[in-house]
Amino acid sequence: MRHYPVNLNIKGKVCVVIGGGRVAERKIRNILLCGGKVKVISPELTGLLMKRVRRGKIDYIQAEYRPGMCKGAFLVYAATSNRKVNAQIAREAERLSILVNVCDSAEESTFILPAVLRKKGITLSVSTDGRFPKKSVRIRDRLRKFIEAGILPNGK
Repeated sequence: MRHYPVNLNIKGKVCVVIGGGRVAERKIRNILLCGGKVKVISPELTGLLMKRVRRGKIDYIQAEYRPGMCKGAFLVYAATSNRKVNAQIAREAERLSILVNVCDSAEESTFILPAVLRKKGITLSVSTDGRFPKKSVRIRDRLRKFIEAGILPNGK
């Protein structure tokens, strides 16, 4: 599948993350870096996510996903460890015309996340259209090394 590359302004927008594990941690970290408002829905959270809840950085609903929980979101991330639940979240988001990233299925996602490198005012995004995420990360990391070594310009 070919994806349309775009950068979104999510500042102040509600981003719902369903799931409370390590994948959710990564998604939430990047949402917060971009100024999004995070609402996480999960029966349990990692220690790091609980710290963010206590500090008021994210809103937390301690519950299993139920239909209707995507309403009002700008973006939804299906980041549970349950394939059927992730598919159900994708269907609901699509029905509500909400962009959705299904962490275990690029095919069910209406958007995917590239590996991103930000350096001195430059943002590089590397994507394999969701087919090989680890390869995207390796390429991004290699580009970072080239920039740090002065082989590629770094925005000066």
